[in-house]
Amino acid sequence: MLYEFRRGSNATTATENICDAYPEALNVRKCQRWFVKFRSGDFDLSDASRSGRPITVDNDILQAIVEANPYQTIKELSVKLNSPWSTIQEHMKHNLSEENKVNRSSICNLLLQRHDTEPFLGRLVTGSKKWVFYNNPKRKRQKPSLKKTSVSKLESGLNLRKVLLCVWWNTQGIIHFELLESGQTITEDFYCDQLERVNRALINKYPALANRKGVILQHDNVKPHSSKKSLDKIKELGWEVLPHPPYSPDIAPSDYHLFKVLQDSIDGEKFQNIEEVKNALLKFFDEKPPSFYRTGIKNLLSRWQKVIDNEGDYIID
Repeated sequence: MLYEFRRGSNATTATENICDAYPEALNVRKCQRWFVKFRSGDFDLSDASRSGRPITVDNDILQAIVEANPYQTIKELSVKLNSPWSTIQEHMKHNLSEENKVNRSSICNLLLQRHDTEPFLGRLVTGSKKWVFYNNPKRKRQKPSLKKTSVSKLESGLNLRKVLLCVWWNTQGIIHFELLESGQTITEDFYCDQLERVNRALINKYPALANRKGVILQHDNVKPHSSKKSLDKIKELGWEVLPHPPYSPDIAPSDYHLFKVLQDSIDGEKFQNIEEVKNALLKFFDEKPPSFYRTGIKNLLSRWQKVIDNEGDYIID
């Protein structure tokens, strides 16, 4: 609203412009009240203090609803979760700061320069995590109608059974994966044990990579991964950690490649237990040819370049 005010829009025009991007985010009367405040010289955008608890959103429920149907609008999510659109938007994607963008661009530039002089993607092992739900409603490709939307058991939190997929893979295929029950915490000790299991799988499946070429591990920067104990374990295994900027799922092969295709494959599936989930994943992983995994990793080069071209901003697929 402040942007619209400063560009000279009146309250009606400002409301129309904002609602084009965020339907029903604002009404004219509310916009008029803000414009009165701006005209008085008060440009403080923080909410006034109010009684009662602040409105919060359960991240697990929000993630479940989005993964079940990624084509929903913020407006629809707001209605289903009975939360303001601004609260939903805040949870949906990290807003990159200028420092984040510079960091992303710099790291991508360095990685491309390194690859030009020493191609290394054949040594890369990428690891990531994804919630896999027991109930996976078939996603509709068209934008759903709000009038026909109802809150299902999944959306109301009554059917949120899920397991956490932890997977590591390279240009040749899946190296190792594990399924963790909901509520099981990944501590630094547990992560070190996982890395040991990944190393054993590497030695068994790809001994040349494990013993001679040297593994380059790509993973995100969450605390269990970046703790001293985990870094010491990685050093003990003789691996190298590939620089990966925070808040960057768009340059993580699992996020932009593997998990998207995986989710498509389990659309409409209902699993009764963790064994059924495991069997479905095994089938999916085994059916994919080496070219599928190779493409996912090699696309890093073009995506690093896109981040640079975007001056560090997110890639919009």
